[in-house]
Amino acid sequence: MTSGVPSPDRPSPRRAFARRGVLVGALAFGGLTAARWYNIGGSVEGSALSVADAHSAALLGDITLIDIRRPDEWARTGIPEGADALDMRDPDFAQKLLKLVPDKSAPIALICARGVRTRALAKRLTEAGFSNIIDVPEGMLGSGAGPGWLALGLPVTRL
Repeated sequence: MTSGVPSPDRPSPRRAFARRGVLVGALAFGGLTAARWYNIGGSVEGSALSVADAHSAALLGDITLIDIRRPDEWARTGIPEGADALDMRDPDFAQKLLKLVPDKSAPIALICARGVRTRALAKRLTEAGFSNIIDVPEGMLGSGAGPGWLALGLPVTRL
C-alpha cells in the first residue's frame, strides 16, 4: 500500500516525471545535434551542387571550388581534385579568397565534411559582398544531401 510518501527504493511521482523529462530533453537535443552534424536536411537545390557536378564544374573552370576544412582533415582524406584548400578559421580567409578569386561575383563553390560549415560560411561571405556562393552540401563525407565525395570515389589530391 502506498501512503503518498516516497520510499528510498521508489521515487515520488513528481521526481520520476522530472527524470523522464530530462531524459526526453536530452534525447531531443541529441537528435537535433545529430541532424545538424550530419546535415540530414541538406539538399542539392537552389545555389547548391552535388559533389559530381562540383567536380566537373571545377575541372572545366566554371567554378572555383574551395575546401574550407581544417589542415588535419585535408591530411586524412586529401582535398577534392580541382579544389583549393583554404581553412575557414584563418582570420585572413576573405582576403586569401579574394587573391584566388578577385571578382566577388564569380562562382565560388564551398565544400567541407558534411555541408554544415559551408552553409554558415556562405552566409558570412554573402554579407561580405560575394554574390555567387554555391554550397556543396554533400561534403566529403556525405550528408542528407547525398553520399559525398569520398563515397562516390571522386579523385582527391594529397597535400
